[in-house]
This record gives sequence, C-alpha cells and structure tokens, in this order.
Amino acid sequence: MEIVLASASPRRADLLRQLGVAFTVYAPSGGLDPEDVAPEGPPAGEDPLRAAEAAARRLAEAKAQAAAQEYPAACVIGADTIVVAAGRFLGKPRDPADASSMLRLLSGRHHHVVTGIAVLREQPSLRLVESAATRVWFRSLTDEEIGRYVATGEPLDKAGAYGIQGRAAAFVERIDGDYFTVVGLPLALLTVLLERAGVRVT
Repeated sequence: MEIVLASASPRRADLLRQLGVAFTVYAPSGGLDPEDVAPEGPPAGEDPLRAAEAAARRLAEAKAQAAAQEYPAACVIGADTIVVAAGRFLGKPRDPADASSMLRLLSGRHHHVVTGIAVLREQPSLRLVESAATRVWFRSLTDEEIGRYVATGEPLDKAGAYGIQGRAAAFVERIDGDYFTVVGLPLALLTVLLERAGVRVT
C-alpha cells in the first residue's frame, strides 16, 4: 500500500523514516503549508489543553484530507503540532521578535505540546484521527540566551519557537510524555494507527 506524508516538515519525514516506512511527501499546491497558519486560541471558558487537542486533530485531518484527494488509494498521514502555554496557543513565530516573546513565555515554567495525527484513505474509506500531549519543563532563560538562540534562525519554523531535537535541548529540564510528540510525530501512536490501517510497521 502506498504511504503519503501530508507534511512539508523535514523533521516528520526523518521520524517516519525511522520506522522503516517507504513514503511519498505531499507538497500542497502553491507551496502553502497549512502549518504556516497559526491556530486560533482556545474559546473563552474552554480548557486550553482540550481545545488544543481538538484543534490539532482537526488540522491534521484537514492536511491528510487534502492529500487523500490526490492519492485516493494511498494511506495518507497528516499531523499538526500546537504548543499550549499560559492558556495560549503558540504556532510558528511570525518573526524573530515574536520568537523571543514566545521563549520568554516558556522560560522557567511548564507547557504542553500537542500533536494531532490523522491516517486517512479514500478507497476503501478509512479515517483514524487521534492526538497525543506531552508536558515540557523549561529552565529559566536569560534574555542573552534567548537572543543567541533566536539569532540561529532555528526557532522560526517551529511551533512554540523551539526545537527540542536541536539547540533548544539545552533549555529542557524534563518532559512527561512522548518525546516524539514534541518533535512533531508521536511514533508509538502513529504505529498503532498504521497497523489498524493494514500497514505493518514493526
């Protein structure tokens, strides 16, 4: 069965390769990746983490659905990651100043990283959508540390303005949950969904 990854993220592609799965990357027409669109914040009165989980599932499914229209017989994987901190949703920063602001918000406290996963197929019909959440604790960061990190450019294409698999690993004191959820593709959950779709991974 053909596997399609509906994400332009090189990190997700690298993680999927770790499972030994052969796949095709679906690039949205016009070059616009839906991940470049920041998610809306949680509705008033709604628990931010639950709202983020619902939003991540919805966005992951939308990405997979777009690719499934191009590859109706393939098993399509969609994913979306949202960082939740202080009751806010943090998507990709707009610019270095926005990245610095996000990192100051994360400094010295914990936040959640939520990744939604969708596995879809049009023919025959299949729709599996789940999400995973991991709590991450940052140590306190100085303005100088934030400035040096932002200057590397690494935060600018990542939800929450950091990559745990990169230089920001030095900021993380501990996590509670799946490390790969923070990177952007929870491999254990994805494996379960692929097996349910008839794709043998392990």
